[in-house]
Amino acid sequence: MPKKKIENREDVFLLVSSFYKKVRKDALLGPIFNTHINDWDHHLQHLTDFWEGNLFFIKQFEGNPLKKHIEVDQKEGHTIEAQHFGVWLHLWFQTIDELFEGENAYIAKNRARKMGTFFHLNIFQARQQK
Repeated sequence: MPKKKIENREDVFLLVSSFYKKVRKDALLGPIFNTHINDWDHHLQHLTDFWEGNLFFIKQFEGNPLKKHIEVDQKEGHTIEAQHFGVWLHLWFQTIDELFEGENAYIAKNRARKMGTFFHLNIFQARQQK
């Protein structure tokens, strides 16, 4: 299949839904995501809002993803580690590389890398504040 540029919400949804198919099947990430997400259709739309905003600066996303990740880490007994973020990032890059090319593909990778680092550091900081 030829690669295309990420140009609109439909492209973002394709990226997000393809990525989370992999996440849900992954041995490390799947059990966490499948435990904490009950309505995948809603979650995929919510994450499409998030990434559409990150790529196109369209304000649709409502929520606090850092707070949610800290809560999941607490519910998981503070077991989320660097490896989780590494696998998440690898699957994200893999999905982008399979489907897309161009500037927005590069931006999506770069923002995910920064986001993963930010979440990882803040999850560990939140553990120290308890």
